[in-house]
Amino acid sequence: MRLSRSARIALRAAAGLGFAVIYGPLLLVLVNSLNPDRSAGWPPSGLTLHWWSAAWHNSGARQALWVSVKAGLGATAVALVLGTLIAFAVARHRFFGRDALSFVVVLPIALPGIVTGIALNSAFGTVLEPLGVGLGLFTVVVGHATFCIVIVFNNVVARLRRSSGSSEEAAADLGAHGVRVFADVTFPAIRSALLAGGLLAFALSFDEIVVTTFTAGPGVETLPLWIYENMTRPQQAPVVSVVAAVLVLLSVVPIYVAQRLSAGTATGGRV
Repeated sequence: MRLSRSARIALRAAAGLGFAVIYGPLLLVLVNSLNPDRSAGWPPSGLTLHWWSAAWHNSGARQALWVSVKAGLGATAVALVLGTLIAFAVARHRFFGRDALSFVVVLPIALPGIVTGIALNSAFGTVLEPLGVGLGLFTVVVGHATFCIVIVFNNVVARLRRSSGSSEEAAADLGAHGVRVFADVTFPAIRSALLAGGLLAFALSFDEIVVTTFTAGPGVETLPLWIYENMTRPQQAPVVSVVAAVLVLLSVVPIYVAQRLSAGTATGGRV
């Protein structure tokens, strides 16, 4: 379809406006992190790295960063194991309720975060508290894993559906046992999908705040929670801008790498 010149100009203008709405505020956060003033203002009176140094020496921000990393790694590990196993069950086997299982696995990513958070909080209080297990890092990891599994599952099941199982059958016919077939044939075929799914799952967990609010107990504070609790404190505003800028940068890297891996997967595995 060939568009007229005016239509192309209108589409470009609309796309530019959309990108400005999405990325303009993110650039403003980065600029505010370099503003020497304690209050955000435009234009900034100058540029300084003082607040970056202050954020680095802020023990609360560093501790929250470490908690976010641990929660993200834990949720990603759980998602990689369970999401891959479910993907193999759905893509490689036929059984009663297969479509229902796929729907149940994908459903958490479509539910509002506050609904998931309330449900998990109620479930943890009913099941874990009588066993002496309260809200903490473990419940945060479980809560994040509920939607991180979806990311890994979607990536792996898509790769498995694009690849034939004949190679695995041929390797088995030649005498390779199950572990050898997986290591030499299956894993190389899904490796990029696993890495892309793991990176996206970690990024999603690292940024999560709604579910974390309902599943984190006293003393467990992730970086998004730390930002939310300190953004209204006048003395902490510049440091919060720095931490928010770092959070944006840390989120961009895994998402970009996962996008490149997904693109390579779609073109035959070359990135």
